Amino acid sequence: MTGEAAAAGAPVGGHDAEDLLRALAPQVVGVLTRRFRDFGAAEDAVQEALLTAAVQWPKDGVPQHPRGWLIQVASRRMTEQVRSEQARRRREDLAALREPADHWAAPAADGDDASGRDDTLTLLFMCCHPALTPPSAIALTLRSVGGLTTAEIARAFMVPEATMAQRISRAKQRIKASGVPFRMPGGEDWQRRLDAVLQVLYLIFNEGYATGAGTDLQRVELSGEAIRLARALHRLLPEDGEVAGLLALMLLTHARSAARTGPGGELVPLAEQDRRLWDSAAVDEGVALITEVLPRGRLGPYQVQAAVAAVHDEAATVEDTDWPQILALYGVLEQLSDSPVVRLNRAVAAAMVHGPRAGLRMVADLEASGRLPGHHRLYAVRAHLLEMAGDHEAAVRDYRAAAARTTSLPERHHLTIRAARLGRGAGLE
Repeated sequence: MTGEAAAAGAPVGGHDAEDLLRALAPQVVGVLTRRFRDFGAAEDAVQEALLTAAVQWPKDGVPQHPRGWLIQVASRRMTEQVRSEQARRRREDLAALREPADHWAAPAADGDDASGRDDTLTLLFMCCHPALTPPSAIALTLRSVGGLTTAEIARAFMVPEATMAQRISRAKQRIKASGVPFRMPGGEDWQRRLDAVLQVLYLIFNEGYATGAGTDLQRVELSGEAIRLARALHRLLPEDGEVAGLLALMLLTHARSAARTGPGGELVPLAEQDRRLWDSAAVDEGVALITEVLPRGRLGPYQVQAAVAAVHDEAATVEDTDWPQILALYGVLEQLSDSPVVRLNRAVAAAMVHGPRAGLRMVADLEASGRLPGHHRLYAVRAHLLEMAGDHEAAVRDYRAAAARTTSLPERHHLTIRAARLGRGAGLE
């Protein structure tokens, strides 16, 4: 949509209006939070303004100053709320900041907020406050920064709308109780809060790319929203290596989405995917991002994961995969983030370079450490390595054990079929 079309109030398609609303949502929440000093009420008012715009804009056209329009409508709602509650929480500065009712009768300028500043980053830091649990931070981020409605978020996570509304409400109450001011953190708190923001965006992406439960393998709309938010964060912090690394990781991973499922929605493992279906533009963008950022600053785990994804995506065939480089990268990643999942992935890479027995020894060490007890991925990886080693009977047992432990129906179906085919081939059934 061009600026001229918006200025003329030209009607726009649903997706265009939706994209614009989601981009403006955090800016408007930021303006109202600074003006009225009430994040929860501001967020509710902006949600109502977004719903109104979602109905009016596709039909009547985008207003000349869409940001100002949203500020105007949301501010009216805030003013009505304050009045209806008899200004119970009114502070002295609220009366000075609140405009007379007739001010809002005229269209607000796009720069209605005097500074015209973008509060998206501040809002991200607030929604990803360490005082919140990851599920609460995810829900609040998707609503306040992503501009999704409570119903949309509830559908994405397959919970009742009332349950999601309670989760969001509790998150806002906890932020209010924490007394955190609406401003950027400083000093040592900056990195800790940025790490929380990156983790929340990463969790949103993962839930979309590899859905933890239910009948769908992936929810591309959720992973797409995580990419959109990561892009916004990268625009605000272009020099941060880990922000760029996370965006690159998302792009390089999401590029394979179309090839990850078969005609019936069944899971297709990386080694069996039709690479012609991969999104080459996303691959190129992700590779360019990680290539630019790796040499210039402090190395972090998202950058290393993106580098691993780039090695996979740049291989024309599975046989062309540079497994020694991937093994080396996982060694670096283990030093930066010694998680059991990293160790499990490193075991697979070791098996591809040094043979399955090397990988199985690493899996045995991981299991003995007790850091991934009973997890379905441990059984699935060990089954794969046992199959590589020719121990089909043990592999079938572990495939079945993995299938029994996963909550993802497509993954369970895939593991069950794998066990059945391997068992028939080995005469075990």
